[in-house]
Formats: sequence, C-alpha cells, structure tokens
Amino acid sequence: MRNTFIQHLKEKAKLNEKIVLVVGDLGYSVIEEFEKEFPDRFYNAGISEQNMASMAAGLASEGFHVFIYSIANFPTFRCAEQLRNDVGYHNLPVTVVSVGGGLSYGNLGYSHHAIQDLGLMRLFPEFTIASPGDPIETRVCLDYLLENPGPSYLRLKKAGEPNYNLDSPNINPGVWNEVVPTHNGKILLTTSGGLQIAHQLLKANLELSGFGIFSCPIWGASFKFIQQQQIDKFDEIVTVEDHLLDCGFGSWIRESIVNQESQAKITTKALSLDVIGKVGTEEYLLKVGGFNI
Repeated sequence: MRNTFIQHLKEKAKLNEKIVLVVGDLGYSVIEEFEKEFPDRFYNAGISEQNMASMAAGLASEGFHVFIYSIANFPTFRCAEQLRNDVGYHNLPVTVVSVGGGLSYGNLGYSHHAIQDLGLMRLFPEFTIASPGDPIETRVCLDYLLENPGPSYLRLKKAGEPNYNLDSPNINPGVWNEVVPTHNGKILLTTSGGLQIAHQLLKANLELSGFGIFSCPIWGASFKFIQQQQIDKFDEIVTVEDHLLDCGFGSWIRESIVNQESQAKITTKALSLDVIGKVGTEEYLLKVGGFNI
C-alpha cells in the first residue's frame, strides 16, 4: 500500500504543484522517485516529528497540501500536540501518512505496533481518517483527500497487500463500501487492515457463512450522523479492526448511535490487551490478540 501511495501521489503531483512531501528520515526504497522528480517539493525533516508537523503547518498555511510520512506511531503520538494545535486548530491541509498500521511491523516490537493510533487521531474533530483496506482503496482515498484538502490521517499497511475490491469503488466519507455481498443480512464491517482479517475470518469460521464484507475507508467525527441509516439496513453487524477495542473503529460506530436500540445487533472483533508487549509476525500477533484465523 505504501508503494501504491507514493506512485499515485507522484502522478497527482505532476498535475498539482502544491503537493509537498515531508519525511521523518524514513521511507527509503519507496520515496526516492518522488524526491528525484520533485526535489523542490520534498523535505527530509530528520528524526524530529514535532518539528516536521509544525513545518508542515507552516507550508500548508502558504497554500500547499503537505503530506508528512513516517512509520506507525512516529508521526502521530510523537507530535500529537502539534497536530492538535498547529494543524487541526487552524484547519490546514496537512495529511499525516502512517505506514505500518496495526501489526504490520510486528517483528519490530511494541514501539512500531500501531494499535492505538485511531484512538488518538479520531479525538481531533477536524481530522478526516482515511484507512484503506487494500491498494485500490488507497488510491481512491488519496483522490478524496486531495479533492477535499484539510487535516487528515492516512493509515496504510506496509506492502504486498492484495486487492479485495474488484474495481475502484465510489467512496464517500462515512459511507460503507460493499466488498462481498451478504446472503443473510449479516455483515463484517471493516476499516484498514480489518478488510484482510475479515476475509480470513470468513474462510476460517463456518459460523460466518453467508456474511458479507463492507469497508468504511473514510470516517471521523464529522461523519457519525449517517451511521444510523446504514446500520438499520442489516440484521447483524460485526466490526473488524487491527486496533485495540478501546477508542477503535467499533467504538466509533457505537458512539454514533449511542442510546439507540440498534446497538444490540453490533458486536466487535478487535485486538485484545494480550497483544501488548508481544513481538512476532503479524500472523502470530493477530492470533495472540484473539483472532481465530
């Protein structure tokens, strides 16, 4: 997904001279093509994420759409204050690109496990969250963010993810995208790496036979109001995510219909606290975190 992002960003930068990429001394073997083609719109801010975020806010205030790029927790938790005050408060077109969402960098340990990032970023009401589940959704999400500039968070996996969508869907913020149709009114509702997990769950669990799979690639505080009408269309909804239960995607869905009776038909599959501090492959860590796949 990171390769898809850079390639698509490069194509868009040919048409939009206001696109700027800032990296935190990471991304090598991926970002060089952008740097070579647009040397005047590429900056390496070094291992200084707070400075990178404030630098991006300054560029954005001068009319640029700035993408800051780093691994997992580094462009989020390390510079949360700058994102809140410099970017969000001033409603600036800065897109925080986090590579390695979920447990993509499982072998690198807890510092690289992005399993609380959605909880942080969705606390900032100005930020739109774009969390695609495959390379096709990555391109569509990037198109939306460029067409609707503002504070945003683009959560990517790492590389080599398959496409689960058959073609480019028409994705709107907060609207669920049908990936696999349901045959019994029951669905797995996913975001980000949850899309891959949902496909694995369908294959591994007979009790999920007939379930459809829907994704919600673009969401955030501003789009809660349209969730009720979508929830009412289904008999049972299981949200699936590669994030801790607290403050995750499933929690967001429930918050959107707080005090409504329809909450009873929503359950959530998220990472358990057992995964914290463990090191290993993503496959191993998902099992530790409670996914029977």
